[in-house]
Amino acid sequence: MNKRINFEDTLFILNVRIRMIRDLLRLDTDISVFYRQTMTDLEFINSVLDILNKQFLDNLKFLDREVEADNILDTEWQFSQIVNEISGNTGLFPSSTFPDFSITMAKLRADTLRRKKSIEESYVPSDNSIAEPVVSNAELNGLLGTI
Repeated sequence: MNKRINFEDTLFILNVRIRMIRDLLRLDTDISVFYRQTMTDLEFINSVLDILNKQFLDNLKFLDREVEADNILDTEWQFSQIVNEISGNTGLFPSSTFPDFSITMAKLRADTLRRKKSIEESYVPSDNSIAEPVVSNAELNGLLGTI
């Protein structure tokens, strides 16, 4: 996959899908009807976040690296919240009916923690970075003719 990924649009779609899952959990539906699709959606979101994480870590020359990192981390947080919400509700998908549920949730939680850690370690937030002047004082004086 050599095509450049548009992080902003991809993250927007992922956040929409996360909200859709959250809405499904809030509605009064037979959740077992939606189990397979919900798990597929969670695994899809997880795999796309893996791709974004890899692309982010492989390209150290993003112009807006800090902004992209913050956006990815925000989506990771949203994703981890929905995973925790689903896995914390033990009556939602009982293990007697859905034996693979707890294994899938544990994998998703581990993946999101791994991605968050790798992104946080790969960049210095803009609050901590020191801005260097583009033009030194001597050059500025020379350009303005004040020397």
